Formats: sequence, C-alpha cells, structure tokens
Amino acid sequence: MTALFDRLLERVWDMGGSDIHLGVGTPPRLRVDGFLWSVTDDDDVQASDIEAIYDELLDDAHRATMREVGDVDVAMPWLDRARLRLSAYRRYGQPALAIRVLPNRVPSLDEVGLPQTVRERAIDGLRGLVIFTGATGSGKSTTQASVVGAINDARPCHILTIEDPIEFVHPSRKAFVSQREVGTDTVSFAQALRSALREDPDVVLVGELRDTESMQIALTLAETGHLVLASLHTSDASQVFDRILDAMPDGAKNQTQAQLAASLTAVVAQRLVPKIGGGRVAAYEVLTATTAVRNTIREARFNQLPRLLAAGAEFGMNTMDRYLADLVVSGTVSVASAMAQATDQDELAGDLDRRAAMGLYKPEAAA
Repeated sequence: MTALFDRLLERVWDMGGSDIHLGVGTPPRLRVDGFLWSVTDDDDVQASDIEAIYDELLDDAHRATMREVGDVDVAMPWLDRARLRLSAYRRYGQPALAIRVLPNRVPSLDEVGLPQTVRERAIDGLRGLVIFTGATGSGKSTTQASVVGAINDARPCHILTIEDPIEFVHPSRKAFVSQREVGTDTVSFAQALRSALREDPDVVLVGELRDTESMQIALTLAETGHLVLASLHTSDASQVFDRILDAMPDGAKNQTQAQLAASLTAVVAQRLVPKIGGGRVAAYEVLTATTAVRNTIREARFNQLPRLLAAGAEFGMNTMDRYLADLVVSGTVSVASAMAQATDQDELAGDLDRRAAMGLYKPEAAA
C-alpha cells in the first residue's frame, strides 16, 4: 500500500479509531470515539495521493463502477489485524475515500452489551424476524456479527449471510457459515434472498433491507421457519414499521402488516455514545413482539408503539432514554453525552432527577 495509506492505518489502529477520510485539498481525518480529528502534521491530501490508493486497491471492475455510478464499495483484509471497508467516491469532482477499519476478532455479546432479552430471541430463537436499526455508524454490523458468532459457537445449523460488502469473516465452527457478498457472489440482496429459499438455511442475516423485494422475501423467510436477522436505517424502533410499509405498493400493505405481526420477534435500535475515559458504548432500545405489539402492528396503530415500549419493561423492552439513564447512573457515560443521544431530553432529565431523588446516583458525579 502507499506510504500515506500505511501511515494512516497504523495511526488510526493505535488510537483505537474506526474510520479514515481522505479528500483533496484538506488534511487526512481520523474518526476516534465518534469524532473526526484532522491529522495536522500531514500535508493536505492531493488528488495523486488518492489516485495512487485507487490504483493499488481498485480493479478494472471497480473502476468501471466508479465511472458509471460515481462510487464503489470494496472490502479487503489488512495484515492479520482487520478488514477494511473502502468507499471510493468523488467530491467536488475530485477523488475521495472513506475507510472503515473492522478488527478481525468478532466481539462477544458481553463486549457489545447486547441486552439479555435480545440474546434470548436472537441466539436461542429458532425462527422469526429480528430487526437491527440505527443510523450509519451506530454499530449495527458489529452487533449482528456478535450474534452470528454466538450462534456459530452454539448451534449445529446453516447460517447464511448476505452483505455489501462482507465486513466480519466467520469461519464455520459448530455451524456451517455461508457468507455471500453483493457484487461478488450475487448481483443483489433480492437475488441472494430468492436463492436462499433453496439453500437450506436455518439463520439468514441480511446486511440491509434495501428494496421492496428484499423486504418481502425476508418476511417470507421469517414466516416459514427461519431466523432472519435484518438491518434498516431508522432512528428508533417505532419507525421501522412505517419504513417497511412505505416501501410497499398499496396492494401489499395489508399483507405486509399481517406478515410483520406474525413473524416479528424483536426490534433493536442502537446508538453509540462516548464513554467516560474514552471509547464508545452501545445504547439499545428494544421492542419485543408481545400480543399487544402484534395487534398494534396488524392494525397499523403505530403511534401507540412508544407507549407500549415505555410500559413493556416486564417483557424485556427498554426505551432509548431509559437505557441512557442506566448508563449515566452506572458511571459509564456523562449526562452531556447521554443528552446528545436522547430521544426526549426532558424525559431523560426527569428520569435522572427521579433516580437522584431516590439516592440511586449523585448528579455531580455524572456531570
């Protein structure tokens, strides 16, 4: 690799960072603990610097894709440490590059802090749909990889993953694992999902529900006795259903509601929050498919889901704000960091005030 690329990879690795950003006419930038920092002791990046990286890492097919659509995603190993997910694109008519650094070792469920109720549904569950949602960079892929790793260690089954690109590699252990990359092993998520029906999977991970057909086939798989782990981009658990139904033609909405009500196991919304002392921790909102939740989905009364979520602690549910309050009380994150990620800052403040009044924590210790 080029000297610049090698140097930046070593630096972001040593700092425990997650991403490198390169754009012409500006210093390199590294994402550490969720924030971008300029590498001011490096010169501004030149077009020739990025083109040299392109020349080394992009083959003719990737370059053709760049010419046709303006961007391309590529994944590759880096030494024995990590996999790199590269997004090559153009910025102001000039080449640009974003690199995500993904350590080879898949973190354990304890390391990602996945709530117990999700573990029971995603690890011990034999069928149904578990949806992981959150913004780009919120750690969904890492959490899903941890779940796949746990199933791989625990169950003699066939795990099929469909990803774009493959981020974490899972050698077959107790399970037989088949990982398929869109663009290399299949032309699309939808095609891979259609094929999955003939490949005898027990568990199917869908890296992203991107289109109507992918959503429909994933629901069918979940209905027909498979465990489906799928990813979407919404800010909270309640918005998942609007997102899926908005993608459906009018004539299919009622059927989709019925399928969701029948097959859903849980929705997990995730955000990453800076920890006190450095690093980041995942905060989880969890909606489980109780009878009341299923009825609400079937009748499309989605505005009632936040109320059911807030009242569902006995069923393993947790709101994002309640989880953030738990992180503050445990001394894991600061009040300011929790507030920055809160769904309702007044609700979070009220919860913390109630806990302080009960003597559960001292506000000054978590400022």
